[in-house]
Amino acid sequence: MQTYIDCYPCVLRQAIEASRMAGADQFQQREVILGTLHLLGQLPQDATPPAIVAEVHRIVRKITHVDDPYKQVKQAATRQALRMLSGLQSLLNDAENQLETAVRLSIAGNIIDFGPNPDYDLWEVVHRVLSQDFLINDFGLLKARMTSTESVLFLGDNAGETVFDRLLIERIPATVTYVVRGGPILNDATYDDAVAAGIDRVAEVIDNGARIPGTFLSECSPSFQARFNSAELILAKGMGNYESLSTTSRPVFFLMQVKCPVIGADVGAYKGSIIVKLSNSVI
Repeated sequence: MQTYIDCYPCVLRQAIEASRMAGADQFQQREVILGTLHLLGQLPQDATPPAIVAEVHRIVRKITHVDDPYKQVKQAATRQALRMLSGLQSLLNDAENQLETAVRLSIAGNIIDFGPNPDYDLWEVVHRVLSQDFLINDFGLLKARMTSTESVLFLGDNAGETVFDRLLIERIPATVTYVVRGGPILNDATYDDAVAAGIDRVAEVIDNGARIPGTFLSECSPSFQARFNSAELILAKGMGNYESLSTTSRPVFFLMQVKCPVIGADVGAYKGSIIVKLSNSVI
């Protein structure tokens, strides 16, 4: 997905937030802001939002010397989700269509996001998503492909959301490889975050080799690129993965809540909607 003009103030807001999460003083925050403004002024036309955010976080790390500003909030999000796990499992066990309910719960967990949407009531979101219609609904295609494939590549998104993804993985009738970021960026899940959520008990966990809040293939490790290019079926959680993979020719199903009107306009869905969308170029 391209970068739109309305992305600029959001990037600046995230830069300020990240610097404060890192404990930056007023001088350091000013340096982060100036560095971000300079970056925005030098952007190539084909820059994607996740790639820009990755550069902003390099600026934050350089100025604050803090490698993972969101470490504590990621751990807190995972603990919160784990406390909900038994209740979520009860909802799932009582569901008439467990696979669809597991997909919905995974999408509900996508609300855990300190980029565009830091404020939410998680149980309220769960109940909303369980009863909400998919605005873009390729679930039937997803279900058919899940039942005819032997392996799934699952591109994760945020820490805490990983717990909700775990419930879906347990209902997927295929071997699953769960992919996290190659290093801390925003509140995106890393290997340690996935293990804390118990993902390693239900799937192989790998990282993509890139410290970008999405899946920017040219920056990913050769081993991950090989997995991506040979995957039978790919699930991609969240807006960062959509932003970086929206034009892919691979069989990717995007599972997400639309939390940003700019991305909503690009995908064809309003803010607050939920979608299961097969990549456009795949028949």
